[in-house]
Amino acid sequence: MNVGRNADASLSRIAAAIGEPARARMLYSLMDGHARTGIELAVVAGVTASTASVHLHRLESAHLVKVLAQGKHRFYSLEGPNVASALEGLSVLAGGSTKFMPTTPSRLRSARTCYDHLAGAVGVSLHDRFRALGWLSTISGGRDNSYDVTPSGTKAFETLGIDLQATRALRRRFACACLDWSERRPHLSGALGAAILKVALNKKWVVQDLDSRALGVTSAGRREMRARFGIQV
Repeated sequence: MNVGRNADASLSRIAAAIGEPARARMLYSLMDGHARTGIELAVVAGVTASTASVHLHRLESAHLVKVLAQGKHRFYSLEGPNVASALEGLSVLAGGSTKFMPTTPSRLRSARTCYDHLAGAVGVSLHDRFRALGWLSTISGGRDNSYDVTPSGTKAFETLGIDLQATRALRRRFACACLDWSERRPHLSGALGAAILKVALNKKWVVQDLDSRALGVTSAGRREMRARFGIQV
């Protein structure tokens, strides 16, 4: 009984931390995977620096953000991909884009980061194509949205330069579906999803806005995605 009560109390504490509008704006601004200072987050939230400090302490206590001290500055980022997935899910419940999401909503719907993996229409298309090509398989007896890589998928992903053995060794879920807030269908998250985004960025298939989660697909990216995966961007 105490275990259930502790879980309820923990859930309530996290929900209350997210539920304040200024804190929610801070959290969603960190969904692009970039760390920001307290001053920057104060501007995002529309509050004073001292108020932002109180909010950030609350978010840190709830294990929603982590802080890295570097010299005189303290940089805040999301605690991890689980927090990003929860925020993405809340966006779905909220009915899509909210007023404090980053700018250029049409570009966000096309391609964007969801913490450290690719989301938006492009992310969903890649997920669907990986499934259609038989590169991903649902894990029997596992979580409903967990994937493993098939032999053909292993060859394909390693051809992209992804070290699957090292990716599996990371202390996080290997591959799973994350419901996309704008498309209402899943994109690929987990360590494999992060590895794919890293490849896309390194190969200049996509470029990231400096002040937004939006990703721009380059001409090379459109060409490579059509040739390698058979999708039109």
